[in-house]
Amino acid sequence: MTAAIHPAAITGIGLLTPVGRGVEEVFHALCVGKSGLSAPPEGHPAADSVDVGGFVPDVDPRTVVSGPAASVVDKVVVLALLTAADALADAGIVVGRDVDPHRVGVVVGGVGGMATLEKQVLARGARGRTAVSPYLLTGILPNMPAARIAIAHGIRGYSSNIGTACASGAQAVADGLRLIRSGDVDVVVCGASEAPLFGTFADTFGNARALARRWPDPTAASRPFDTRRNGFVLAEGAGMLVLERVAHANARGAAGYADVRGWGATTDAHHPTTPRPDGAGAAECMRRALANAGLAPGDIGYVNAHGTATKLGDVAETAALAAVFGDAFDGGGPPVSSTKALTGHMLGTSGVVEAAASALAVARGVLPPTFNLDEVDPACPGAHIRTMPLEKEIDHALTNSFGFGGQNVSLLLSGASTDKKRNGQGEQAMLAERESS
Repeated sequence: MTAAIHPAAITGIGLLTPVGRGVEEVFHALCVGKSGLSAPPEGHPAADSVDVGGFVPDVDPRTVVSGPAASVVDKVVVLALLTAADALADAGIVVGRDVDPHRVGVVVGGVGGMATLEKQVLARGARGRTAVSPYLLTGILPNMPAARIAIAHGIRGYSSNIGTACASGAQAVADGLRLIRSGDVDVVVCGASEAPLFGTFADTFGNARALARRWPDPTAASRPFDTRRNGFVLAEGAGMLVLERVAHANARGAAGYADVRGWGATTDAHHPTTPRPDGAGAAECMRRALANAGLAPGDIGYVNAHGTATKLGDVAETAALAAVFGDAFDGGGPPVSSTKALTGHMLGTSGVVEAAASALAVARGVLPPTFNLDEVDPACPGAHIRTMPLEKEIDHALTNSFGFGGQNVSLLLSGASTDKKRNGQGEQAMLAERESS
């Protein structure tokens, strides 16, 4: 086996999203169609900026950060800490007991605590320089989610922040795989955390006419690949994976959900915000992920698309998929879905949550559909999974994440190669519930 095909086992998953928290709640929601989208709660900072959003409950920062710094710790840090703790607990890892702290890395994507920065800027304007907290930087810097996770768990190995816009979470997972393959670490906590639902940030998307609008039913607003889509739904959330060297996982008797087997990354070099119309950069990214995993297009049993429900983005991704999977993509290619119909677009976090969903699809033989896909746009042909989850045993899944700046990342998820596997819980009951509803 060549070095390029050495996988990393996913032994822990932590998720906190608009559709729920934890593996079972989130995957169940994605398969049965439980939407996490709603109108903004009364008094919410984004209430005047968005018609609909994907919100997660507020958490008191003092539950995860002690001392005066808790007053200026942004929600991105809080969500990252919660999901990292969930993922490590799910993996059954205590750093220092189960793994050498110097052999653990942490890689977290996201833009940092901009909501807290906005609050402090407004406070300075209203009350002067003394209103600015001396703890501001440690509350908002983009590397603070990773740093706080390291502090909380005694992680003393490689640590970094990824800032590639909406591709950040997926690229953090790709970097985790690279760290495992290089031999630098045995375990990596990787993912992303985003909390963009506040005035200025939401307003920039709204003023660019990028957000879904004029939907009386908020749950119908996110419509990937649908003829009536008119923008994406801005959402918040966090997701973390524990990646582990397979031999290390086996040595401690850990069970894997699935493997991260390959990755690809390219840059469009086209435009700061819009994708290449022909999808060439995204197509090359998928080809690189396949090559990195030692697989061919025909090996892929499911594609979890980036699928944000923007007019240009969905068409460009479809063109890229057709280029990779051939002219027969519409009828003969792998099943495709976008789970953003239910979660909204969590920006950098979307990539890691969708990687988790793809891993679970491989592990459980249940592929989540695209909800709200009432009529497929003729410009977006494909073997779309609609209305009902698809029961299908697959060996490999591909998931895409694309970001502003032309950032493209694709991940290849495969069946677990660990000696022990994580079994699904309640899939048949879940499907029966969906059929009876």
